[in-house]
Amino acid sequence: MRRVAKFAAYILILLATATLTAAQESSSIVGYSDSAAAEHRAWVEKFRALPSTDRLHEAMKHLSARPHHVGSDYDKEVAEWILAQFKAWGWDAQIEVFDALFPTPKERLVEMIAPSEVAATLQEPPVAEDPTSNQQSEQLPSYNAYSIDGDVTAPLVYVNYGIPADYEELERLGVSVEGAIVIAKYGQSWRGIKPKVAAEHGAVGCLIYSDPRDDGYFEGDAFPRGPWRPEQGVQRGSVMDMPLYPGDPLTPGVGALPDAKRLEIAEVKTLTKIPVLPISYGDAAPLLRALDGPVAPASWRGALGFTYHVGPGPAKVHLKVASSWERKPVYNVIAKIRGALYPDEWIVRGNHHDAWVNGAQDPISGMVAELEEARALGELLKQGWRPKRTIVYAAWGAEEPGLIGSTEWVEAHAEELRQKAVAYVNSDSNSRGFLAMSGSHLLEPVVNHVARDVDDPETELSIWKRLQLRRIAQADSQEERQEIRQRPHLRLGALGSGSDYTAFLDHLGIASLNLSFSGEADGGIYHSIYDDFYWYSRFGDPDFVYGRALAQTAGSVVMRLADAELLPYDFSALADTVAVYLDEVKELATSQRRDIEERNRQIDEGVFAAVTDPKRPRPLPAREEVPPHINFAPLENAVDALQAAAERYGQAVNRVHANGGKALAQGGASAINRELLQAERALATTEGLPEREWYKHQIYAPGFYTGYGVKTLPAVREAIEQKEWTQVEAGVASVAKVLEAEAALVVRVAEQLEALPHVP
Repeated sequence: MRRVAKFAAYILILLATATLTAAQESSSIVGYSDSAAAEHRAWVEKFRALPSTDRLHEAMKHLSARPHHVGSDYDKEVAEWILAQFKAWGWDAQIEVFDALFPTPKERLVEMIAPSEVAATLQEPPVAEDPTSNQQSEQLPSYNAYSIDGDVTAPLVYVNYGIPADYEELERLGVSVEGAIVIAKYGQSWRGIKPKVAAEHGAVGCLIYSDPRDDGYFEGDAFPRGPWRPEQGVQRGSVMDMPLYPGDPLTPGVGALPDAKRLEIAEVKTLTKIPVLPISYGDAAPLLRALDGPVAPASWRGALGFTYHVGPGPAKVHLKVASSWERKPVYNVIAKIRGALYPDEWIVRGNHHDAWVNGAQDPISGMVAELEEARALGELLKQGWRPKRTIVYAAWGAEEPGLIGSTEWVEAHAEELRQKAVAYVNSDSNSRGFLAMSGSHLLEPVVNHVARDVDDPETELSIWKRLQLRRIAQADSQEERQEIRQRPHLRLGALGSGSDYTAFLDHLGIASLNLSFSGEADGGIYHSIYDDFYWYSRFGDPDFVYGRALAQTAGSVVMRLADAELLPYDFSALADTVAVYLDEVKELATSQRRDIEERNRQIDEGVFAAVTDPKRPRPLPAREEVPPHINFAPLENAVDALQAAAERYGQAVNRVHANGGKALAQGGASAINRELLQAERALATTEGLPEREWYKHQIYAPGFYTGYGVKTLPAVREAIEQKEWTQVEAGVASVAKVLEAEAALVVRVAEQLEALPHVP
């Protein structure tokens, strides 16, 4: 039945997107009359010729010349330089300053005191060939921001990646972390999840290291010979509990302006519960080598040259963390081009400018592409182009500690953005490879159409075709390959968190995209002193051709949205995608029930008794209550309603385009666009998600135990995963309600399109 339902949904997509295919074949553009489409294409062609690889190269060299973390001297200089560029290119620009909590380390100590004494170096050495790696006086030491202060001594336990499933494996091994310091590998989840889960299991401290199997010599030559993390390389990063809320920890939900009401530090819920520090695999090796206890499962073993044991003991570790808990200025550069026809409809484009150290790849590789877009758009202004809608370009501060600059700006301007924001287009790091595109499924056709028209720098293909071929090659099944070949558009990935789109999408319900290139320039310098111009110009995108491609792609998306007569949202892609998510959560509920029933059967038959180790006595697992059958009917009915509404809307758009879109050319869609502005907002609720009300969106959210990784239909999916069966029913009702509201909005807009007068 699922295959039949999926096939029927697929046919519905083909029918509902017929207007998009027809628009391509006639060289028109969805949302544009034929006359506007011709003019738009001419301006976009001029725009794509303007981004310069030489300018990208020079801008990166300047912006990554010195460390520029939050509160540093060069952080302010970078913001002021970017401001000057915008003004020189004809933009109306200013810096908006916020004031946020940003702790920096005063004391860091990791030492093994048994069975032998070894002190961790906690220092990244400079590389002779790399001139900016030697700027020790300006470099922020390796640490995890928003770790609480602490001084603990305890046995060490190795917990693999430190995610919930790893603690289930430890339980099977008879190993407890109660009262221990855990050591976890980077990977499989956002770093802040590792101390969070460790504390929930009774640990008193946490160390996080980069294993060379994932992030070092196992993958390839280490820096400086190759791009991978060297022995003493360390990944800095925030461990703020962002699944609760991002931004300034002291001002949840409101902009961190001087007069904002602030929490006391003791009241902040997003700080860790235990002290945590990141270390290199060079510093981790003697600690791991000293562990005894069970041999680690095969999937837990890294690439260090010894047998991995879990512990606890005999290794005993002393961990000390102390920070200076101060507020620092956050500099957001905000630049605008006022819309000629619809100044109160905004297309917002952003990337952050702050870094943990020099930050050539993260974030400057994306920031310089955005700046080239802004320069090119400024050149078009001089040639007579005027966007219909206002375009806002942002260079965010303080993204690295916790998406602070963008979150505080969104919170401070929330009401205005709710009324005006059409879409937010984000990028972050960028390198050689394939187009990576994720975001709101309302925007799926826009990105696909633009990607068909942008040339890949290293092939004779479009970036769209190259991505399609890669997805076909990597597909897991013939069914998946067939869909990739035949579906009108390549699917967008869903957004969780981890970059500046979070506040726009998850908090305010503003349709958002995240665009970049990646896949052919892997390396291990993330958040280290080696993420600098020397590394990037050799391994990241040496010719800066993919920086140019990013500017061409993201800038074209901005122009497409800014100049459309009818906002080019697509509800068929949304309806199809939500139907897929519904299938997934139904299957998840079924598999959870099946797994619990099987586990209970094994307990009843005494299977677990045979694996009890007398040397490590532990109670046998208890039977679990078999969950009830979940009533998904409200959600199924809501998805059906949305699919029907999407089909009707597609037919209405097709009618408007039938005679060259003359009704659009006469401004017939201006009132309809005001209604369409609320389409993504309708997918959010005022009360937000259970136990984390800052996150309002009901279709996408970062996982409570993944951090960056997305959970779709989160109120339903996470309740199933956490076996909160009462909450599952509530989640089904909540999501069904927003989908019904979305369907009603789509029908209203379709009716308005149907009522437009036929213009011969």
